[in-house]
Amino acid sequence: MASYDRETEIKAFDDTKAGVKGLVDAGVTQIPPFFRLPPGALKSPEPTSTARAEIPVIDLGIINGDPEERENVVELVRGAAERFGFFQVLNHGIPQSVLDEMLEGVRRFNEQELEVKKRYYTRDSSKIVRFNSNFDLYQSPMANWRDSLACTLAPEPAAKPEELPEVCRDIIMEYTSHIQRLGHLLFELLSEGLGLDTQYLNDLECGKGLSLLSHYYPPCPQPELTLGTSKHTDPDFLTVLLQDNIGGLQVLHEDQWFDVPPIPGALVINIGDLLQLITNDKFKSVEHRVLASKIGPRVSVACFFSTHVYPSERQYGPIKKLLSEKNPPKYKGVTVREYLNVCYSKGLDGKSVLDKFRL
Repeated sequence: MASYDRETEIKAFDDTKAGVKGLVDAGVTQIPPFFRLPPGALKSPEPTSTARAEIPVIDLGIINGDPEERENVVELVRGAAERFGFFQVLNHGIPQSVLDEMLEGVRRFNEQELEVKKRYYTRDSSKIVRFNSNFDLYQSPMANWRDSLACTLAPEPAAKPEELPEVCRDIIMEYTSHIQRLGHLLFELLSEGLGLDTQYLNDLECGKGLSLLSHYYPPCPQPELTLGTSKHTDPDFLTVLLQDNIGGLQVLHEDQWFDVPPIPGALVINIGDLLQLITNDKFKSVEHRVLASKIGPRVSVACFFSTHVYPSERQYGPIKKLLSEKNPPKYKGVTVREYLNVCYSKGLDGKSVLDKFRL
């Protein structure tokens, strides 16, 4: 290992444009050193108690225009956003057939001929459609065992249908149209949970931007030595995640890692950094990670409500209606673009970006 040239190995891997799947297809039985965690990293932090908690599961179908039921759902959403930063939703209005086809579309893209995939391979975060393995390959202390396809869908300039990969073009457009409607409802419920007008967060344009990031986690020959995704928080307002039935997603809660078990038909919702910032820490953006596994491929699709690198000068700071003498502002104002630039510059290094904007 003394003679190991990490930079050269990473560049050689990147130049193949075949990603982690390319390693698996080549029959690797040992993962390259730049994927390996420091010894003991998977076990940290050590739990401080043995109490178990379950990520809340909320049935949105019970609202149906009933004010009392809506109030109950708002209370559940508020509690989950404050305590866990994560919850799952059922009866969200997206047909199971659409969920299944979205996951299948991700598989089709990753399992097609390499020469077709290579057309989309890039490390330029300003590109509207981009495929690569580890967006932060050259910045992070270690690489993750996954390949990713990302596309910006709103606001303009956004991906036009003809710019999306043909094998998943139609389902991406259909799926994200459903997600935008769901996002609008979730921002309503979160607004009411804050004691604000129903449309407050939507009027703040928290749901104006939407990006889709799909992950393909090939089976890993040494899952105990690496991660599918390193611990991180999401640099957006809100994330809607579709995961398959393999599992591996974990959330850090009270110094313990908790599994977010796959539930048929459910979507995982989590609070992003920007929502924690504008709610002045009332809603929590919490660290989460994905374990590597010998079982696979695992597929997931995350939709991020954020304007990404859209050149807006709109500043986001703590909402004044939530502030008081006892609850002064904890953050300075920031544009979405400024926030993301910090994220991209450092990668998934396990350190919070929010702390850089604290007063």
